Amino acid sequence: MSDSMQIRNKVLLAEIPVNGTYIVGVYQGGISDYDILIKYRQYENGKWSRIRTPKHIHWAVDVMIKHYSDAETTDSLLDFLISVWENATPISSDEERNRLLDTEALLEEVSNEASQYASLAKHGEYSVKFLILLAKLLMIQEKTNRNDAYMFGRLLEQLREHNDIFRIVSTATYR
Repeated sequence: MSDSMQIRNKVLLAEIPVNGTYIVGVYQGGISDYDILIKYRQYENGKWSRIRTPKHIHWAVDVMIKHYSDAETTDSLLDFLISVWENATPISSDEERNRLLDTEALLEEVSNEASQYASLAKHGEYSVKFLILLAKLLMIQEKTNRNDAYMFGRLLEQLREHNDIFRIVSTATYR
């Protein structure tokens, strides 16, 4: 699996396998010294997909599917993620980045968190573990790139408030 996430001209900082179905690659980004770039691959139909960039819209659609299947548990997951967003801080040192990218500790933490939402596992495209991992990494990426970041937080709030699909899609695809 070690060569699976290599991208030419990108420094791979961490490779995180999730449930044998996903591999998340965290790379050195180009915006700042501590910027991270997130990519992933998904095991589908007996082979690994091309390397993909996670999009807020894909993440949001999967959460909406989970919500239609189990609203109470999905709302609980969103409440948890909103609290993670509110407490997320930008990476400002090598020590902080190394702590974040301690793959073993990160996977253990995310696995424990995901176990609280096990009923959502059978709904949507993505596993809860994968969604939480991506959410945490995207939050840190966004806040590291802009100290006044708001997009992911706004998306979480709109999902939690059960706003109409047009508003959610507009927020998730804003550039």
